[in-house]
Amino acid sequence: MLSNTFNFKEIESKWQKRWKKVFNCDLELEGNEYYCLMMFPYPSGNLHVGHGRNYIIGDALARIKMMEGFNVLAPMGWDSFGLPAENAAIKNKINPSVWTDKNIADMKKQFSRWGVIYDWSKEIASCKPEYYKWTQWLFVKLYKSGLAYRQEASVNWCPSCKTVLANEQVVNGECERCGALVKSRDLKQWFFKITQYADRLLDDLSGLENWPQRVRTMQNNWIGRSEGVEISFKLDGSELILDCFTTRVDTLFGVTFVVMAADHPLAEKLLKKGGREEGIDYINKVKKLKIQDRTEINREGFFTGCYAINPVTSKKVPVYLTGYILMEYGTGIVMGVPAHDQRDFEFVEKAQLDISVTQVIKPEGSDIGNLTEAYLGNGVLINSGEYDGLSNLEGMKRITESLEKEELAKRTVHYRLRDWLISRQRYWGAPIPVIYCEKCGTNPVPEEELPVYLPDNVDFTPRGDGKSPLSKSEEFVNTKCPLCGNPAKRDTDTMDTFVDSSWYFLRYLSPNDSEKPFNKEIVDRWLPVNQYVGGVEHAILHLLYSRFIVKFLYDKGYVGFNEPFENLFTQGMITRNGSKMSKSAGNVISPD
Repeated sequence: MLSNTFNFKEIESKWQKRWKKVFNCDLELEGNEYYCLMMFPYPSGNLHVGHGRNYIIGDALARIKMMEGFNVLAPMGWDSFGLPAENAAIKNKINPSVWTDKNIADMKKQFSRWGVIYDWSKEIASCKPEYYKWTQWLFVKLYKSGLAYRQEASVNWCPSCKTVLANEQVVNGECERCGALVKSRDLKQWFFKITQYADRLLDDLSGLENWPQRVRTMQNNWIGRSEGVEISFKLDGSELILDCFTTRVDTLFGVTFVVMAADHPLAEKLLKKGGREEGIDYINKVKKLKIQDRTEINREGFFTGCYAINPVTSKKVPVYLTGYILMEYGTGIVMGVPAHDQRDFEFVEKAQLDISVTQVIKPEGSDIGNLTEAYLGNGVLINSGEYDGLSNLEGMKRITESLEKEELAKRTVHYRLRDWLISRQRYWGAPIPVIYCEKCGTNPVPEEELPVYLPDNVDFTPRGDGKSPLSKSEEFVNTKCPLCGNPAKRDTDTMDTFVDSSWYFLRYLSPNDSEKPFNKEIVDRWLPVNQYVGGVEHAILHLLYSRFIVKFLYDKGYVGFNEPFENLFTQGMITRNGSKMSKSAGNVISPD
């Protein structure tokens, strides 16, 4: 154990001199193989012993690779924008920039005392203009490629953090940062079209053989590709069409009701049409529930007063709002087949609804019996008109073809993944580089005018009204249109911190370059990152977003690889009193 009488400055100086020799900082070197390890922590407070579990693993590996003769790159930088640093600054009543700079200085001292010496000549911080200039450049490139867009949508709102959240930042209906119950809110927001890369993000998981299977499974499930058919159910007495996505067209003759997500955009419209406007209270009740509470077995629903027409039987079937159907799946409207879907069976049974249960598939060679649960297997079609006697798989094919000819169905692929919402109504982040002009409309800030600086003379207290604190600064908001020169307005939201961290590993290789974000020749030599050590909690956040951004840059010719991290090691968590050790939980132990 080190004594407090040790001269740590002397130790630090000695280590820095030694590691300056063993860690080759000259990225132009030839010969020997290259080995790259990278980290990018939040400087929202000091390091705790849980961090040590992560960083010391990487440090040990770096030393081994150096001894084996590799040219080793192990830089360090700071994911210093975003909610963690800002919330901590607000709690301590200090400006986020002052708080962040202090934490960075303290953490660097802690790293030195550990003997974990990084190549500090490559140091970066996402809150510095020389870094976020290129985060804004990335936004502009995505915008010009049609992958960044703004639209009004029902979004996740955290009433505690006073900002919107991406779907990936909502865990069991709660904010993954503060644990507050997330609510729905309609706001006009900026999105990145990550869904355009859904197939590649999913298919390329098979090539990540050195990633934990658990992480690959989590990403696979989050992307959630389902191949099926979208079937049109006409609303009785209306021209409105309810599109239901299903993977079981063979059960269409067994549809005896339709269920719609309670938070579906059409929900209130159907309640008004059906004369059941008291159902608004049911909608609000469901919106307040956590996801796991919405999907548990004991279900309930609310009849809209409307009926849909089954396209193959022409029978009217009731339309219900429910909590167990989520907007994240398909179209948010599902055909109810209680005889062949266990959720639907339980919905009819538990809610004691007067809805028939029509069996349309029976096991081959057996008779129909009274169902005590949904029959989910294959078999022979019954009660299915002209398709009776066919295997359900053959019937699925023929029913689909018939509906397609009548333009009542189309084959389609749906994803659980939704586009990445990147707007934040907070101060501490990279300003979104967009200008609004009454004459010229919406346009990105010209690349030669970047960065759009984050002003430091702003009251950074979150507003909570759907607007960023930057909206209060006339000096920031008022500008000129880059096209016509007339007075115009800046976008006042900032970008999600995960945009900053989606490309940091590229910037490490040319941290002081003022002409471009990174040098392609150098990044192609050193990357992808050979070893990434990090928490499994980033499986569908940072890791997924980084994969998307690298694939985009690869498509545009900026990098010569399409995956950012070659090997992934999830180090696990140090816990205290049964909970994850974290600054936000207030249960950390300092290594000092």
